[in-house]
Parts: sequence; C-alpha cells; structure tokens
Amino acid sequence: MKNTLSSGWVRRAGAPGPPDPAGVGPRRAGYRRAVRASRLVSLLLLLQTRGRMTAVELSEALEVSVRTVYRDVESLGAAGVPVYAERGPAGGYRLLDGYRTRLTGLTAGEAEALFLAGVPGPAAELGLGSVLATAELKLRAALPGDLADRGGRIRQRFHLDAPSWFREPEPTPHLAALAGAVWEDRRIRVRYRRWQQPRDVTRTLDPLGVVLKAGRWYLVAAAAGQVRTYRVGAILDLTVLDEPADRPAGFDLAASWQEHTERYESGVYRAEARVRMTVAALARTVHLFPPAMSRAAQDAAGAPDADGWLVTTVPIESIRHGHVEMLKLGAQVEVLAPAELRELLAGTAHALAALYPPATTGEDPAVDGTAGDARGGPGTTVGPPPASVRR
Repeated sequence: MKNTLSSGWVRRAGAPGPPDPAGVGPRRAGYRRAVRASRLVSLLLLLQTRGRMTAVELSEALEVSVRTVYRDVESLGAAGVPVYAERGPAGGYRLLDGYRTRLTGLTAGEAEALFLAGVPGPAAELGLGSVLATAELKLRAALPGDLADRGGRIRQRFHLDAPSWFREPEPTPHLAALAGAVWEDRRIRVRYRRWQQPRDVTRTLDPLGVVLKAGRWYLVAAAAGQVRTYRVGAILDLTVLDEPADRPAGFDLAASWQEHTERYESGVYRAEARVRMTVAALARTVHLFPPAMSRAAQDAAGAPDADGWLVTTVPIESIRHGHVEMLKLGAQVEVLAPAELRELLAGTAHALAALYPPATTGEDPAVDGTAGDARGGPGTTVGPPPASVRR
C-alpha cells in the first residue's frame, strides 16, 4: 500500500494524520507558510535593492527576530539563492554580484498598488512622464494577463488630485532641471525670491531632494552646512554646476521633511490670544482655523458657563494674523488679551457698525428667530451678554 510523507511522519494513505499538539489546523498552517514565503521574498528583494545588510537591519526591516533572519537566510541558500555572509565590523549578508531576481509572484493587490503608485501629474512635472508610461507598458508586458488587466482597471477607478481646492498650480519652470541635479548629485546655483529684504538672492546649494506637499513642490538642500527648504516656484533662475553635490552621510529625506514640518508648525505660532467664545464658535474652529490653532483652542477650553460661553487660549502667528482669524467667528468671540489685538478688533467692529447702521423699521431681529444663541440654536441674539453678566 502507498505510503506518504507528512511533517516527518510516515503513514498509510487514508490513515489518520500525525497528532497536532499545538492545535494548529491545516488552514492556520497554510497561512503560516504563506507568511514565511512572503517574508523570504521580501528578504531577497531587500538584499537586492540595498546591497549588504546586517542581521539586525534585516530583522528591523522585516519586523522579526534575528534568529528568524538566520533561519530565513539558510532557507534561501538551500533554495539556490547565492546569498553569503561577510564577517567583521562592515560585514553582513549580501547577494553574489550580478545576481538579480525576476519580478514574479505578484499578487493581484500588489499589481494594482503598483499601477496606483504611478502618479502621472507629478511624474510629468518632474520630466518623467514618458519614462513612467514606458515603465508601465513594460510592467504590463511582464505580468500575466489577468494581473495586467487589473492594473489597468484601477486607473479607471481611482484618481489622485494633489493640489488643494481653489488653488491654481504653481508654475515651476525649473523643476525638471532641478530633479535632474538631485538625481545626479550635482551642485546648483539659484536666484531665489524670498519674503524678507533683499527679496532676490543668489545661493549655491547642494540639492538633497524634492518634496510635493499639498500641490506645491519644495527643494530640500544643504547651504553653508545647514539643511534648508526652498519653494521651487520661487526659484527665478537655476544653473546646474559641473561640481558634485556634498550629500550628508546617512541623510534621510522623509525624516528630514517630517522634522522640518513639525518644526515649522510648532514655531510659526509665536504668540497667544486669550479669548471668550461660544460653544458653537469653538466647534466651528475645526473648519475655520488652521488645524494647529483649532486643536490648541479645544485642548485649552474651559467649561462653558450658563450662557454657553467659555474661555480658551489660541496660538497666533502675530497680531495681524490673530485679527484675521478672529474675524471669522464674528460676534461669537471676544478677545481678552493681548490688548493690542482687542483694540484692533474693536476698531474693526466700530468701522463695520458705521458701514452698516441699524435698520430704522423698529424690528427686533431676535423676534423672527433669524439669530442664534451661544449654543447655535435659534431664538436669541448671537452677541456677548451684557457686561454685568459676563463679568
């Protein structure tokens, strides 16, 4: 009678299988095998794209233990993959020079993600539109028919529009040349228009990367030993120099940009305004204020009083900036401090009152229910209560 081999057990065909002490059924075992196969492919691609990597680096990238990395490397070697270890401080695992694995084994979801990742608009702005189209054609040709069809379908169902609403695309005539300098690690000389005087300045920069943020392109570059950010649309003239750019060792563009945005968002608000506002006004700040201002106002808000008013602190960039932002809330906010901001708003309120004198019909706007109370409901006026009540 025919014998079959299963998990190291020899048994007769049709006989009960080996015991399962861990309670792992066939579905769970199959899932584990699939996870391990995916991890082996990821390990192989990591070594192929990054070159030499230590076991610790591989374990961090794959989110597994170092011991698991050792076992996976042995499995790749047993499967015929030319992976070997180099000892010493600069050692690690690497593939034999010249070895490349072909793009095989893509799942349907991975194939769809590849086509979704190619953003035609930004790629065209970088001067890579035709390159991206050619790469997609080659990818379609290399994929099985069903995966190629799924990749094409996703472009007809998902579209990425990066710029914000009501904002025209910013002209960036030097973006393609800048991207070339970044890619080739060439130093550049730019004439740049900034906010402070003198407006137009000339700088020699070591370009480190370009970033697309909310529809605008930014250059991250090293100048005088410091990493700085420049708006690409403000570059008036650009010359690519025949000099290699000095790229800091270990520079990480994504990490640098994240640090820059956090530093900018936290440093742009250099003052605070102490205000009274209605509960309804606090809710509207989510839509009217920048996110950092709205979050801070809600975090610092005290309990509302019986009339639905509360006290909170709002970060502002300057007195002028605070003036513009507070006007968005109309008569549902009162600035308590600083005095300069309060006086500026009071002057605006008096000027508006002079432009819009009260109607002479004698009608009370609160009677017909067109005004809202402090909580946003109909039936009462929206202005602050009398001073005797407020204080």
